[in-house]
Amino acid sequence: MAVKIVRQDNRIALLGAPVSAAALAPGGEGAPASLRQAGLVSRFRSIGYEVTDMGDDPVRAYEVDEESPRARNVRSVLAALEALRSRVETAVKSGALPVILRGGCSVALGVVAGLHRYFRNVSLLYADADADLQTPATTPSGCVDGMVVSHLVGRGASEMVRFYSEPPLVREPDLALFGVSRLDPTEEQALQTSPLRRYLADDIRRKSPAKAASEAIERIHGGTHEFVLHFDVDVIAGFPATNLPSSEGLNIEELREAFSIFAAQPHLAAIEITGYNPSKDSDASCADLLVNFLGEILSIRREKMKAAAAEAPAPSSKTTAKASSTSDDDVAIPASAPGEASSSDMLDQDEQREDAESLDQSTTEPAGDTEDSAS
Repeated sequence: MAVKIVRQDNRIALLGAPVSAAALAPGGEGAPASLRQAGLVSRFRSIGYEVTDMGDDPVRAYEVDEESPRARNVRSVLAALEALRSRVETAVKSGALPVILRGGCSVALGVVAGLHRYFRNVSLLYADADADLQTPATTPSGCVDGMVVSHLVGRGASEMVRFYSEPPLVREPDLALFGVSRLDPTEEQALQTSPLRRYLADDIRRKSPAKAASEAIERIHGGTHEFVLHFDVDVIAGFPATNLPSSEGLNIEELREAFSIFAAQPHLAAIEITGYNPSKDSDASCADLLVNFLGEILSIRREKMKAAAAEAPAPSSKTTAKASSTSDDDVAIPASAPGEASSSDMLDQDEQREDAESLDQSTTEPAGDTEDSAS
């Protein structure tokens, strides 16, 4: 049965995933509760959003795992992702914008997999101080959060890659690293032969955050594909309430300039806030900073979407009548438009073959196709 999704731009679905199992240390599992306590829901409502708080998944905290030194706590992480994926599907089906709160970066797999239930093509903007391109063969720590991008593009831990039945979750040309300020030698080597888009923190400052953000949207096909905005708070220079602060990241003004561009895009399909560790935020000042920052960014989105809706032509009565008289069982699947999608369960086999051919072609794209390569 086909399901048509019509996005409600004034609605947010808030999901908590209190998980630090994939991280280097405990504490991040408290992020959803701490951000709510800091007033995140009331902040969103104050700028005109209807907020549905869908609650939290079960807590899965970091534990010492000597049995899997190359991918620590991977079973616990997979269980968390399965729980999150189904709730993301529910949030997307409701038409609301999913906003996911979690301690670690592996949340991205569950979010993208949930979106794939309704959208054929999903891109990703990965705002993070780290590239997260380790694999079980290269990791110095066994930290699953340090392998997230590898998992997403089909090169990470086999258990994580198989989490999605049709890997990769994201094609490499449809994923942009944004704000990276530290790279391990093995990650630098991987980037030399990868079509991943990358915008290092220094490159963003050189170009201007707004220009770099607009370019990143274009290059991951964010004008035609639904995309996820992954926001690891360690991308903020000097942000202390995270496991691995970065002194070389982007300052909050630079991030505000870039995120204002991201948030204004009609194809923005979900936002993840990860990396916040409230055990390192005794006075809750970092939580307050994040709440205010997210409120500013989503206020910009709200005004942009309202303006776009006011300018859009009203649908004809003929079109409306046709849609209302079509049953769920025999509805045709239309081409996706901003804010709309249809279930991928009934995609044409011909269209699937075209996507496969497109992917084959993209894998031959030279790594040096942008001026932002890490060299």
